[in-house]
Amino acid sequence: MKTILYIIQKEFKQIFRNKGMLPIIFVLPLLQLVILSNAATFEVKNIKFAYIDNDKSPTSRALIEKFNASTYFDVLTDFPSEAIASSAMLKGEIDVVLEIPRHFERNLQKEKHGTLGVTINAIDGAAAGVENVYITQIIQSYNKNIRTALAQISDVQIQPINIETIPLFWYNETLNYKTFMVPGILVLLVTMITLFLSGMNIVREKEIGTLEQINVTPIKKSQFIIGKLFPFWVIGMGLLTVGLILARLIFNVPMVGSLALMYFYTSIYILVVLGIGLFISNFTDTQQQAMFIAWFFMVIFILMSGLFTPIESMPKWAQIITEFNPIKYYVEVMRMVMLKGSGFTDILPQLIKTSVYAIVMNGLAVWSYRKTT
Repeated sequence: MKTILYIIQKEFKQIFRNKGMLPIIFVLPLLQLVILSNAATFEVKNIKFAYIDNDKSPTSRALIEKFNASTYFDVLTDFPSEAIASSAMLKGEIDVVLEIPRHFERNLQKEKHGTLGVTINAIDGAAAGVENVYITQIIQSYNKNIRTALAQISDVQIQPINIETIPLFWYNETLNYKTFMVPGILVLLVTMITLFLSGMNIVREKEIGTLEQINVTPIKKSQFIIGKLFPFWVIGMGLLTVGLILARLIFNVPMVGSLALMYFYTSIYILVVLGIGLFISNFTDTQQQAMFIAWFFMVIFILMSGLFTPIESMPKWAQIITEFNPIKYYVEVMRMVMLKGSGFTDILPQLIKTSVYAIVMNGLAVWSYRKTT
């Protein structure tokens, strides 16, 4: 036990003496949480909107005013023809063009229906989908009002039947995207820092030649690995603490569930990350190689974790692959505990899979580490 404590003491001294590592530990997580939580948004605002009003009636002007009153659209100008509007969209000057046909008001009054043309710049498919939802909502609201107005002036007084839905939003009543994103960014923060630090640490020992000196000592392999990785386990738990404090103070993210449960799961999850870092370091000779390999797998894990895109929207084969993604389970647990208040039994499936992952990865890492005597 004393041997492990001496190694841990040495590792902490070595970490804090490394001036290049300190910014990664203390500065990068703060910037990552603050910047990404504000930048990673699913909302689309300041949509550059233009229109072609071929009807020029009170009804068409009322529709344009609906878009002008929206906080999502920035109504720039009107175009006299579709060709000019298409040219402006080609140059990137506008994102959406609404074309109102001739006799739009007359068709609504006589035939009780009308058509509108909407052209959306869909280079960014996700943004175009969101813009289409915004446009549909505004037109439906306008349609509801115009139907009521037409029914009142009609010769046959028929009371329009309206079906109203009253939504009830659980776990995120204000629909604030930061409430959804911050727990995921916390996962990203803990994972990246602990993986990179653990992966580079042993490789750095190889580069400066101290690993060979340690290998010829009577220190057991298990003692060396525990002493090497434990400081980064402590750093990972510290990063979680700092992240939770910032999430509460800066972003006011609710923490409905048990903090002890979050720390308990995180303590096991970090073992997975440390095992991956050690496994990578066993097969690399330089810090650059370790960083490249760690980043390669990290990008895949993050994009397929459900952090930014729903796993249910992925192809079936991708959903199967995500079952082997440890970040997926951590994202699920953080959001379940923080936002839903889930208990131990609720996260038990993720906990079991993460524990198995930790045993397998650390077993492989220890097995692949060769200590020569």
